[in-house]
Amino acid sequence: MPSYFVSALTVACALFMENLDSTVISTSLPEIAREIHENPISLKLALTSYLFSLAIFIPASGWAADHFGARNIFRLAIIVFTLGSISCGFSSDLPELVAARAVQGLGGAMMVPVGRLVLLRSVEQSEIVNALSWLTVPALLGPLAGPLLGGFITTYFHWRWIFWINVPIGIIGLILATAFIEETGEKVFWPFDILGFFLCGFGLALVLFGLGGAGRGLVPWQIALLMGSAGLFALGLYAFHARRTQFPLIDLDLLRVKTFQTSVTGGSLFRIGIGAIPFLLPLMLQTSFAMNPFQSGSVTFIASVGAMAMKGTAAPILRTFGFRRVLVYNAVLSSAFFACYGLFTPATPLAYMMGFLLVSGFIRSLEFTALNAIAFADIPPDKMSRAVSFSAVAQQLSLSVGIAAGAGALQGFALLDPSRDAFALEHFRFAFMTTAAISLTGALAFIRLPWGAGANLVRRHVASETPAVVPGE
Repeated sequence: MPSYFVSALTVACALFMENLDSTVISTSLPEIAREIHENPISLKLALTSYLFSLAIFIPASGWAADHFGARNIFRLAIIVFTLGSISCGFSSDLPELVAARAVQGLGGAMMVPVGRLVLLRSVEQSEIVNALSWLTVPALLGPLAGPLLGGFITTYFHWRWIFWINVPIGIIGLILATAFIEETGEKVFWPFDILGFFLCGFGLALVLFGLGGAGRGLVPWQIALLMGSAGLFALGLYAFHARRTQFPLIDLDLLRVKTFQTSVTGGSLFRIGIGAIPFLLPLMLQTSFAMNPFQSGSVTFIASVGAMAMKGTAAPILRTFGFRRVLVYNAVLSSAFFACYGLFTPATPLAYMMGFLLVSGFIRSLEFTALNAIAFADIPPDKMSRAVSFSAVAQQLSLSVGIAAGAGALQGFALLDPSRDAFALEHFRFAFMTTAAISLTGALAFIRLPWGAGANLVRRHVASETPAVVPGE
């Protein structure tokens, strides 16, 4: 068994729990609203409180890990998230549920980036790709399995179990973290950037809520636009502040590192299109294909099987072709597959559709693994925690933009073609093509990577001192 396996499995448990929980509640909202005697629209506050909490506290995760120890914060985050899940399950009214979801968001904000930091610090650099490939699976599995699991539990059990199912996962993750993860790296007591925390945290919260609110129909577009604009203004003030403080919460100087900059900029563009999939694909299957949530979840879930198949092949592929080639050509291929989702029709054979999604899941997972690895290829150890926080913020923001972009494209084409139903198949086709085009632009950033970038992450262990040759160097 590889040395990184237990550490990767431990962090994957936490990431799966967080990614699953962020989507599983959506299909259960009507049933929850009925039982606690609330309007389903009001109940969407449970979604937004989680999003707010996540956005506010993610930027502080790097400082917390350096100050108190990454292993300690990771275990504490699992406990907080699990307790928040238990509280959600016992909630009897809307204020209790909203508060419990905010606690979950606090745990998730620390659990995901600090979990990745724990893994990066506990494995050799040459094993990073293999280790991170395990973390790609829960990132893809959670959003796809959420609607499937949420619909199944709500239909055949009780909605409270969509939260309580996190308890055994959290306990397993906590036991594994305690038994097998050691504290690595010295604690660094750099001062907490209070002003940066407020500017960055609330700026991100407003932007993410504005984007997510518009995409999910939580608020009118005018309010979403106002909140998004206010959030961008706050983030602009943070950028001004960060250039003038010695220890900024999110270190913008990290963008001077070419590999990190490429992962953030190109990766964000790629994730915008991919972030629309959990919104567009189930909606198309349920509205245009007349599937129920459980049926559509059963179809989309197959993409996660493709992601699982990738985990053992990422390192050999990257070693053979190099990060630059894989990121560029795979971005093109992934975007093409994504655009082709819009070509599905109710007459498309189910086996063909699922086979297509299987291959697409493999390709997309390879791209995510390469992006997550190249981000930290040239980051010095003393800045790793801040790089992980920065990367987590960029990922969360781009995925929220993806939901808004998918919803905006769908609504936009519906307005241009008022003679058809808002959820006409043709509108989904154009929405998939539009968001796929956004993902495709990520290749323009990847092509600027130097040949041999990330070679230190996939170099073979050899007895001689001869450096490994990466194709194209």
